[in-house]
Amino acid sequence: QVQLVESGGGLVQTGGSLRLSCAASRNISSFNTMGWYRQAPGKQRERVAVFIIGGSTVYEDSVKGRFTITRDNAKNTVDLQMNTLKPEDTANYYCTAVYRGSRYWGQGTQVTVSS
Repeated sequence: QVQLVESGGGLVQTGGSLRLSCAASRNISSFNTMGWYRQAPGKQRERVAVFIIGGSTVYEDSVKGRFTITRDNAKNTVDLQMNTLKPEDTANYYCTAVYRGSRYWGQGTQVTVSS
C-alpha cells in the first residue's frame, strides 16, 4: 500500500505561481512512476508531469516551460512548481504513483487561476 498526500493548492491570479507537494508513505525510489495529473470540471483526467523509470520526466505540452517537477528521495516527496499560471490550468491536481503494478492516487488539491 502507498499513501500519497498532496498540499499547496489554492487561488492565484493569472501569471502567478504555486508549488504543489506530494508526500509518499514509501521510498519513492521504488516506484515505477510518480508525478501529477489534473482534472478540470467536465474533462478527463490528464497527465501533467511525471517521473518515469530511469529518472526521465514527461510533461504535457501545454505546461512545458512553465511547470517543473522535482523529487527529493530523502524526504520521499515530489513537487510541482507551476509558474505563469493560466485560467486553463484550473483543476484538481492529483499526485499519483505506480508501485508493484498498482497505481495509487492522492486525494487531490484544488488549483484555481483567476483571470
